Amino acid sequence: MKTLKIFNSIILECMLTLFLLMSCSDKNKTTENGETVSNKKSKTLKTEPKQPLTDNFKNYWYAGDAEITSYQLNQARYGELREGNAVLIYVTEPFLPKKQVKADNSSPENISVLKLNATKNFLTGIYPYSIMSSTFYPVYDNQHAVKTSLSVQEWCGHVYAQINNREKFKFTSHSYFEGEADQEFSMEKSFLENEIWTKIRINPENLPQGEISMIPSLEFLRLRHKEMKAYTANATISSKDGITTYTISYPKLERKLIIKFMADFPFSIESWTEEFKSGFGSDAKMLTTSASKIKTLKTAYWSQNENKNLILRDSLGL
Repeated sequence: MKTLKIFNSIILECMLTLFLLMSCSDKNKTTENGETVSNKKSKTLKTEPKQPLTDNFKNYWYAGDAEITSYQLNQARYGELREGNAVLIYVTEPFLPKKQVKADNSSPENISVLKLNATKNFLTGIYPYSIMSSTFYPVYDNQHAVKTSLSVQEWCGHVYAQINNREKFKFTSHSYFEGEADQEFSMEKSFLENEIWTKIRINPENLPQGEISMIPSLEFLRLRHKEMKAYTANATISSKDGITTYTISYPKLERKLIIKFMADFPFSIESWTEEFKSGFGSDAKMLTTSASKIKTLKTAYWSQNENKNLILRDSLGL
C-alpha cells in the first residue's frame, strides 16, 4: 500500500512538471523576423486610422496609368557638380503587407500603396552612375512606408539597401565596401526621409514639422558612408505664390533638403535642392545638388516597351 502511494506521488509530480514545462513554452513565440515575444504582449504592426481618400485622389491615381516626371539634374559627387537627369515615377498598386511585395492577385489582405520609383543617371568622369530607390507608402497615410529600397551601380561596384517595416524597422544592406559589406539589424521606428516624397503627394498637411527624429535617405547615407540610424532634424513648411516649400535640415550631418511642390492637388513636385559636403576628408566642400522639372506624362508605361515608343522619351526630354 505504501509502495502504491509513493508510485502515485511520483506520477503526480511528473504530470505537474510536464504541465509547467508546456505552460512556459507557450508563453513565448517566434515572430516572422526571428524575434521572440511574449504572447501576453504580442506586438502587431500598429497603424493609425485610415485617412479618407478624396474624389480627386481616386480619379487621378486610380485611372490605370502612372505619373512620370523628368528633371534636369545637377548632382554633387566627389567634390564637383555633374549634369544628368532624374525621373520620378508614381503609381498606385496592391501590396502584400506580410510578404512586402506587389500582390499578383486580388485579396482582402492587400493594401493599396502609392509607389515611387526614383531614378538618377549622371557621369563621374569616364564612368556612369545609376541610382534607383523604391518606396511603398500606404495611400491611407496611416503608417510608415511598408518598404523602401535603394540600388546604386557604378564601375567600382554596386550597393543594395532595404528597410522593411516590421515590428521594428529591419535594415538589410549589401555593399562592396569593407566597412559596410553585409549588414542586417533592427532599428526603432521614426520618420523616413524616403517616405516624405509620397506623403507630399497624398496629403502634405500631414508632413512632420519642428524638431523630429528622421532616418535620412538611403541614397545619402550609402553614398556618404554615414551610420544607418535616425538623426535629429528640423522640418519646416511654407507657401508662396502657389508653391509649397518643405525643408529638412540635419545639423549633425551638415545637410539640408528643400522640396518645392504645387500647393494644390495633385501636389506635383516642381524641384528640389540638397546641400551637403561633397568630396573626401578635409577637401570636402559644401555643394548643392539641384533638380528642376522638365515634363510630366500620365501614361501606362509598362505597355509601351516597343521601339516605336522610344519617341515618348523625347517628350520627357530624356
